[in-house]
Amino acid sequence: MTETGPEFLDVGRGGAARRIAVQVRDGSGPPVVWLGGFRSDMTATKATALDDWAAATGRKLVRFDYAAHGTSGGTFTDCTISTWLEDAEAVLGAHVDEAPILVGSSMGGWIACLAARARAARGGKTAGLVLIAPALDFTEDLIWNRLSDAARAMMLRDGVLKKPSAYAPEPDPITLALIEDGRRNRMLDGMLELGGPVHVLQGMRDSDVPHTHALKILGHLPAEGTVLTLIADGDHRLSRPQDIARLVAAVAEIA
Repeated sequence: MTETGPEFLDVGRGGAARRIAVQVRDGSGPPVVWLGGFRSDMTATKATALDDWAAATGRKLVRFDYAAHGTSGGTFTDCTISTWLEDAEAVLGAHVDEAPILVGSSMGGWIACLAARARAARGGKTAGLVLIAPALDFTEDLIWNRLSDAARAMMLRDGVLKKPSAYAPEPDPITLALIEDGRRNRMLDGMLELGGPVHVLQGMRDSDVPHTHALKILGHLPAEGTVLTLIADGDHRLSRPQDIARLVAAVAEIA
């Protein structure tokens, strides 16, 4: 099936306006929407592998870059979870006309769950979610709670903290605004009503989002329709051929 784009979608207003890059592969069946991770983009290994699957099976696939990611506009330090959720919801509104399958990796798992919960609250449906090392509430549970008192004081004083990254030569700028907005978007303080089945893929050698975090998430999901696959030798990326095969199988099972 054909792929269009990338095209650009205008999101936000005034000083918060930005252009979001979107890639759409035409096809049939419930549209599959890829939501990438923190500082990742839609050309990453798992996203392109899923696109290859969509091309081979005639499925519709939508992928995009959040603001300040990939080829999208915006300034990273101006963005928060709410910014990237607004991007995701704009893409869904523009390119999805039936219940989608949301595939979220790391931070994208949080964005996918927020978007699914919002759809359910409006009476909309989600065909299902596939979450890879889902980092729900990561700003608090996996960043703020791990900071030393000195690092917290520095962030409170300067409004930003440079955190070394294992995936890029330059550090990640973690803003106080990101932390505070993350608190407003917390999900693990109650049950998760996402309106569809959920399959979590989680590596047990993941040092960024430990498998204990996936188990915590599991406790907030209804037992019916929820599957957790633990990969004993899997890391955070889960981008090996065998990991990609598990991802495609999980999406195809919902489809």
